[in-house]
Amino acid sequence: MSYISALFLIGFTILVHEFGHFLAARIVNIPIKTFSVGFGPALWKKQLGKTEYRISLIPMGGYVLPDIEDENQFFKIPIAKRIIMTAGGPIASALLPAFCLAAISWYTVGFSFIGILINPFLKTWFLAHQMIASIPLLFSNPEHLSGIVGIVAQGGTFVGSSPIRAMQFVAMMSMNLCIMNILPIPALDGGKILLFMSEKIHPSFVRLHLPLSIAGWVLIMGLTVYTVVMDVLKFAA
Repeated sequence: MSYISALFLIGFTILVHEFGHFLAARIVNIPIKTFSVGFGPALWKKQLGKTEYRISLIPMGGYVLPDIEDENQFFKIPIAKRIIMTAGGPIASALLPAFCLAAISWYTVGFSFIGILINPFLKTWFLAHQMIASIPLLFSNPEHLSGIVGIVAQGGTFVGSSPIRAMQFVAMMSMNLCIMNILPIPALDGGKILLFMSEKIHPSFVRLHLPLSIAGWVLIMGLTVYTVVMDVLKFAA
């Protein structure tokens, strides 16, 4: 059961990330067609204004679908608004660890101004710094990379039945999601923001979005397959 819990906790961090995109889009008035909790066929849905809210069959994360007809309509949205919507996900993922750490502090030692409003943000900053500093080590030692199989296996062992460890796990996974997403790879949020900014240099750079995004997805899928195979070999040994 602990492994299932780890899987759902990972899904929760993804959902918070997607909610960040959704909230940022609403703030800058980008219309949203669908906001789904989970993937797959809808188990429940309700139309509120122009947005359809769903609870879907596979309870892993979620997604945001802007209300646009095609790519051309998307690129007609002002660059600043697209950047804000894209940045909303990493910002939400960066804030979630602070809330988790604040909850842990409240649960373990009770309420205090420093324990709830100061220390959690300092610890979140320290966690982010540690993860950013470790990125070069991952490229120089790719055998240390871990995919979803390894994360769930190790996360399940770490979490067990402890609510405190569950919140610590969410904090680590959320910050990891934030850091990975701001890398300048076109398929990720950081890469998308760089591509949006390149349009300021010259509008014709919009043509680079599709080929670079495809290249980014190929890189990500290749890395995903590599980490899954390495995880299976590692845990099968």
